[in-house]
Amino acid sequence: MNFKTHTLSMSPFLLLLALTVFPGNAWAVQSHGAPEGLYVHQLAHIFYTAAMCYLFWGIRQSAFKSRGWRFLQIFCVFMALWNVMAFTGHSLASYVDKADFTREAGYLSTQLLGPFTSVKLWFYFTKLDHLFSIPSLFFLYLAMKNIYRSSCEEEKV
Repeated sequence: MNFKTHTLSMSPFLLLLALTVFPGNAWAVQSHGAPEGLYVHQLAHIFYTAAMCYLFWGIRQSAFKSRGWRFLQIFCVFMALWNVMAFTGHSLASYVDKADFTREAGYLSTQLLGPFTSVKLWFYFTKLDHLFSIPSLFFLYLAMKNIYRSSCEEEKV
């Protein structure tokens, strides 16, 4: 193998190495000003909720009745609830001012300031969306694990 052939075969690796070591602007995210970005983001929540509902319905109508498929249905329910909460939170964000919150010791110590209104309380509640997203990912893990195990058992038979 001569030097030219060796260099040509190494060029993709060298290009990847150069881009990793000397990164420039990625231009991967295109931000939009208000209100277009919010509209697209909200539509994404609506479509994701619809997809989770359709997947839930599809599993329910199918012959898949094992434990893993039930876990996948629970995942769909939790993700649909997470999307509803996130959609609501994004909608309420325009009604809440930044002055309604205090961050004395950083982001993790954010507190809601009074007087408390229903909009402020609903907005605060929607920021607890991890109470739906974390269990949903756990049920997705259980679903994948159980479906994998049942497929391995079927292959043995």
